[in-house]
Amino acid sequence: MNGLFKQREPLLALMVVALVLAVGVGAPVFLSAASLANLVTDSTLLVMLALAQMLVIVTRGVDLSVASNLALSGMVAAMLASRHPELPLALPVLAACAVGLALGLVNGWLVGTLALPPIVITLGSMSVYRGLVFVLSGGTWVSAHQMPANFVAFPLTRLLGMPNLVWIAAAVTLAMLFIARHTRFGRDLYAIGNAPHCAGTIGIPTARRLLWTYGLSGLVAGLCGYLWVARYAVAYTEVAYGFEFTVIAACVIGGVSIAGGVGSVTGALLGALFLTVIGNALPVLQVSPFWQSALTGLVILAAVLVNARGNGKRSRQILPLHKNALEQRAH
Repeated sequence: MNGLFKQREPLLALMVVALVLAVGVGAPVFLSAASLANLVTDSTLLVMLALAQMLVIVTRGVDLSVASNLALSGMVAAMLASRHPELPLALPVLAACAVGLALGLVNGWLVGTLALPPIVITLGSMSVYRGLVFVLSGGTWVSAHQMPANFVAFPLTRLLGMPNLVWIAAAVTLAMLFIARHTRFGRDLYAIGNAPHCAGTIGIPTARRLLWTYGLSGLVAGLCGYLWVARYAVAYTEVAYGFEFTVIAACVIGGVSIAGGVGSVTGALLGALFLTVIGNALPVLQVSPFWQSALTGLVILAAVLVNARGNGKRSRQILPLHKNALEQRAH
């Protein structure tokens, strides 16, 4: 079984492919080119949010406010575009990203600088941000006929045969891969998750790293806020309600440890794809919505059990590395 855990990501990829083929046997339409293309497009928002959430969870944190951030940022973009249709598309998009970034930085400052529990802070900000959506909109909807045509059309406009949503998700994936694997910022996040106290001892600016990790999560949520309301051509107070739990579930299924220090971009990506396949396949198979929730919950519990057994075999790397460095200095 140890070898199985070490091959977690290839195994998950095979499970995604097997699930797609299994559903295709029962409903051949699921394997059509149009259906598979729609599957990829449907996964994009979850993929982007899961990748940003992965960096947060790696630090032993969690961002429960991500869906509320998305809803508020999307409402800002929709209201700005509907009231000023003459504005270039870039301005509502930048406004959504700026709002998302600001909200994320608020979380990061409270968690990093004040050292408050992430789950408590983001649970509170989740309610605050969701309430601000209602205050800003007055409880009204911004519908398709109120939004400029280019605002609504952009996410699904095709470039080289693929929707812009797919290209944006690919760009975010590459950016997260670069941050996690090839930057000091990314390496510091894993060190913080492995041993927070030692990370501070060896000079890692933990407060600053957490500030910008939550800021990055907020920035991605802001971008997804625009993409969500534009793709579905509606903005209202309940947009993406409860979606934060799906995002966290994607990370857990992808092997990201809630205990911190363990997780990868590939794993979070595959976890998001896995949940998207389930979400698209069960209605095709005419499974009751109640069973859909139950089956998704069972998958998450199974992933937690696998993570618990797999992570129990792994050693925390920062402690022995730090110890070796001290021994070398002593000699």
